[in-house]
Amino acid sequence: MNMIKAESCAKGPVIPTAPLVVFLEKVQETALQVYGHKGFDPKLFVDMSLRQNLEVTVEAFNKIPRTVNGSVLKNDLDGFIGKYLGGADEDLVYVEPVDYVVEPEGFLPKVKNAEVRAWALEVHSLWKNLSRKVSDHVLEKPELYTLLPLKNPVIIPGSRFKEVYYWDSYWVIRGLLASKMYETAKGIVYNLISLIDQFGYVLNGARAYYSNRRQPPVLAAMIVEIYKRTGDLDFVTRSLPSLLKEYHFWNSGIHKVTIQDAQGSNHSLSRYYAMWNKPRPESSTIDSETASKLPNICEKRELYRQLASAAESGWDFSSRWMRNKSDLTTTSTTSILPVDLNAFLLKMELDIAFLANLIGESSTVTHYTEASQNRQKAMNSILWNAEMGQWLDYWLGNSNTAEDIYKWDDLHQNKKSFASNFVPLWTETLRSDNITTQKVVQSLRSSGLLQPAGIAMTLSKTGQQWDFPNGWPPLQHIIIEGLSRSGLEEAKALAEDIAVRWLKTNCVTYKKTGSMHEKYDVTECGAYGGGGEYKPQTGFGWSNGVVLALLEEFGWPEDLKIDC
Repeated sequence: MNMIKAESCAKGPVIPTAPLVVFLEKVQETALQVYGHKGFDPKLFVDMSLRQNLEVTVEAFNKIPRTVNGSVLKNDLDGFIGKYLGGADEDLVYVEPVDYVVEPEGFLPKVKNAEVRAWALEVHSLWKNLSRKVSDHVLEKPELYTLLPLKNPVIIPGSRFKEVYYWDSYWVIRGLLASKMYETAKGIVYNLISLIDQFGYVLNGARAYYSNRRQPPVLAAMIVEIYKRTGDLDFVTRSLPSLLKEYHFWNSGIHKVTIQDAQGSNHSLSRYYAMWNKPRPESSTIDSETASKLPNICEKRELYRQLASAAESGWDFSSRWMRNKSDLTTTSTTSILPVDLNAFLLKMELDIAFLANLIGESSTVTHYTEASQNRQKAMNSILWNAEMGQWLDYWLGNSNTAEDIYKWDDLHQNKKSFASNFVPLWTETLRSDNITTQKVVQSLRSSGLLQPAGIAMTLSKTGQQWDFPNGWPPLQHIIIEGLSRSGLEEAKALAEDIAVRWLKTNCVTYKKTGSMHEKYDVTECGAYGGGGEYKPQTGFGWSNGVVLALLEEFGWPEDLKIDC
């Protein structure tokens, strides 16, 4: 009886995961029972590989002796793991990047301060540390690994993240371009394109357990940036068909939402929506625990989808997605039309039109220019709030029409200030109106998000890592670059001010800890961020990329000290 009920409540598409992942989740669950919570990282276990085929390994796992109450002893689990499983470090091997040189010619010409230049060269040298290629074992027997067999060398974020991530790669590439490492940058793009060819979209990351969710779509932006440095038209020609495929994915099916504005015009906007309703494999034990307070399987499945969809957004986790900011189980990502996703898709439309124009595909130019105009209208009708001077996330209520057309209601705009509300500044057409840009600049200044060491993601201190007091590199860069490229002097001055704050905190923290960090506490200069479901990570791909991109853009004068 329960089974029928459980099935009838499941809604939305689900892409099943590989049997290997399902098995490794069982190992993960057993490991938590055996080793305990202290220092336990569930991701470690789904990143393991098999030494023999799955059938043999499962059989051996099922034969591990169990005590009367069904538990496994530490020695027995250690023995099984040692004999049958390989560590996550075995599937990726170090490779020297082909285009790395200790000090590239023409490196950061605007950096005049010797101390800052020395630090920048150290950050540049980290590309060597983070460079990997998929081992021959994975390419020969991919069925034994959760790592996907990408052909080109990769840059990993660092620490526990031992695989390529989608949106991280954009800022990694921006840094590689500042480091004149064009071949490595192109290789990363070709890897991501191979995922579109296989799955129809770029995955969250290059692991089998990420196959049912994505991350913010910024591949077109990577291709534009590489083209601008290299002028490589063959690269554009090879990349464009895959971009069209990815664009179609984000603008059809469950991701596409139709909403009617106050004047009765219909608009299409997109949302995050993971195709999954179980615990995220890399955090399976954590998600199961989070859901344990919910009363039934239907509510648990719904929560699992919402958590996976928040992970798809890149903001995992944040009060931005929660109905009640102190309760993670109220995460409702699929009920929100996010400002940033739609700004990324508008940028994608403009970027596709730009790339298609380069290779003479005029019908594609026309189609995507029109699509960008439609999305801009939609964002200004549905998400823009003139009173606040921000674009706001929109909460979808219940649709009261058979065709699932939502009706716009001012009350459904989320009036809280988030860093994501300012992402539209990054798209050329949304910052081209000086009056709007001026309003947005004033709004950012008075929002409370601007802190001594950068921009906070939200104003809510919840303990989640995408909330106050953390600042994350991609949002700093997007907002700084958007302000800097607008025509307003006031916006450019603010961009430089935020860039200086961010560079100082990165440099001082680096000197204190010897590492670049994935996120920073923006309330004080020289402090790295915390919170969330894992320990703070170092390395760190996108942090390095943003530092190099900002130093390339703004430089650093000889007489300005880089301290707190």
